[in-house]
Amino acid sequence: MARSEDKIKEGAKPFLEPGEEILAAVVARPRGWTQAGASQSGGALAGAIGGAIGYKKQQENVAAAEEVRFELANPMALAITQRRLLSIGVTAPIGAGIAMKVQELVSAVPLSEVDSIAVKRLAVGKTVTVTVRGVPFKLEVGAGANAKGVAEALERAKATA
Repeated sequence: MARSEDKIKEGAKPFLEPGEEILAAVVARPRGWTQAGASQSGGALAGAIGGAIGYKKQQENVAAAEEVRFELANPMALAITQRRLLSIGVTAPIGAGIAMKVQELVSAVPLSEVDSIAVKRLAVGKTVTVTVRGVPFKLEVGAGANAKGVAEALERAKATA
């Protein structure tokens, strides 16, 4: 298990309901964050255009999540318990979770309202498409993050519910 996942599981305990435990978790940001930040090194014009596109993607994904009353933090931990999908505010991690701290429970929805979590490879990471009540929104995670483990935990938890 990744160091960041261990820290999320430990740090989020005060925000869990009695008998609830985190089955899987990953550090994520709204899709577009990397593009917005990385574009700055491509020159002034390229940086402005790329940054604007990345920022727009972020805002679209944040708005989609808000539509289903699921708030995204930046950065955040996306976590699955036996009962809920959680958005947990965390401090910005360095590497594999070094110096990351869990801050607060930002949002939660029952697993019965989560349609799916799909993971796709990206150039230097992965995109995670979360669909809640028919509304998809995208997150991005690092290449080493166990996003597939979060998707699998959702399927297992829903199958035993």
